[in-house]
Amino acid sequence: MRIDKYLKVSRLIKRRTLANEACEQGRVMINGKVVKPGAEVKIGDIIEIRFGNNTTRVEVTAISEHVLKSESKEMYTIK
Repeated sequence: MRIDKYLKVSRLIKRRTLANEACEQGRVMINGKVVKPGAEVKIGDIIEIRFGNNTTRVEVTAISEHVLKSESKEMYTIK
């Protein structure tokens, strides 16, 4: 799954366009490498997202095309 879509489906970022912009601005990293919006995400990857001075670091535990809001937190674990 593409990183921009994963961030939206997992509700780490509210909208796909915002996820896309974050990737384009170099604020999203997978396993320590800055990625573009089309980068693929696999189970076990570590995603880091920089929001201003804060950095959110999560590990991908599941990938799914459609997830209910209540189940979205099961797609990752916070590191």
